[in-house]
Amino acid sequence: MPRPPAPRYDLNAALHDAPAAALCVGFSGGLDSTVLLHLLADDADARARGLRALHVHHGLHAEADRWAEACAATCVALDVPLTTVRVAVVPDGDGPEAAARAARHAAFAEALREDEVLALAQHRDDQAETFLLRALRGSGVDGLAAMRRWQAIGALRVWRPLLDVDREALLAYATHHRLAWSEDPSNADDAFDRNFLRQRVLPLLRERWPHAGAALAQSAAHCADAAALLADEDAHALARLRTLDPHAISRTGLPGLPAPRRARVLRAWIAELALPPLPARGVEAIERDLIHARADADARFAWHGAEVCAWRDLLRAGRVRAPLPPHWQARWDGRTPLPLPDGGLLALDGVEALLEPVTVRTRAGGERIALPGRDHSHALKHVLQDLGVPPWERAHLPLVVDARGDVQAAGDLVYAAPFDAWLRTHKARLRWTPPAP
Repeated sequence: MPRPPAPRYDLNAALHDAPAAALCVGFSGGLDSTVLLHLLADDADARARGLRALHVHHGLHAEADRWAEACAATCVALDVPLTTVRVAVVPDGDGPEAAARAARHAAFAEALREDEVLALAQHRDDQAETFLLRALRGSGVDGLAAMRRWQAIGALRVWRPLLDVDREALLAYATHHRLAWSEDPSNADDAFDRNFLRQRVLPLLRERWPHAGAALAQSAAHCADAAALLADEDAHALARLRTLDPHAISRTGLPGLPAPRRARVLRAWIAELALPPLPARGVEAIERDLIHARADADARFAWHGAEVCAWRDLLRAGRVRAPLPPHWQARWDGRTPLPLPDGGLLALDGVEALLEPVTVRTRAGGERIALPGRDHSHALKHVLQDLGVPPWERAHLPLVVDARGDVQAAGDLVYAAPFDAWLRTHKARLRWTPPAP
């Protein structure tokens, strides 16, 4: 049988910005990823840098095992190493598509090596669908930018070389090269939002506007350009708010920014810290309760295991960390570092051990400490406030208490006169490592 005519679109042009790094192709076995894998397997440079495929087995369909076997057969024929990862798709309230996507991204993040780039096969028609879905959800310019040709997703570096190619060109390429691929019957189920757009909405649009898919993808590209310009200004605004702690910014400068810019800066800061995206109600809560909170207030907003706290001139963001448990205490002689129940650590450097064992415990309130050079004791709470120790650090601060019940140290921030003198005499150092933000 004669080979079908070559497609008019040269897909090799899609590889013009191929990275000088090892590539791992997200390989579902469908038309799109089969074309991408074949295209890269035929590229000598891609092979030389290290090319492999990764198939995520979701286990959601009765044919899932057969699809995995078909992927393995394709990779054997192309002489490309294949890794198959089985995942459990856990519904998260956002629908089965979102849950499967989250499981897939988690599998990619776990399986990819540090020097690899993830190559995905989304194409121009996928981009048009994504743009419409985001528009129907009321997304702003960042969301309408849809998928990017180059994109960071968490720690992953993602490359989508086919994003400017339509499905018709992929089908022509696959037909010309007599490629075999698997068809997921769920792609025809218009109960799913994306399938509804693909099967019913976009064909109707193309009846009136034949180039609707290309136009929508072009709009996404324009939004990506606009988002990049906005992101540059966000970065400049965020730089003016930074403190020595990357998890904290100055809040006095925020009211001087226009409200839309404040929202973008807050989201950019949260994304930079690799925290869950800030929900819309989070921006509202920070505006309402944190930016203008009293300097001595301990105001906070928490979401999905993360939190933003306000105190004095600071806004601090990080993972929610459980404080030291109430009433916790432990005996310690200083010979070995003491792990703290919140994930912190207390250690003594420069000497073999303390002069006598001490009790390390959680703050209970009302403690006093006799500071060096003072003739009377002070309330520890006031000492910590004067030092500018924020509430989120105080919650993790271990106290070192001697046999008489006197506080000798609060972490490595404050020392009582006798303990300070002992450390100086022995050229020793108490070292407190708080839990990671």
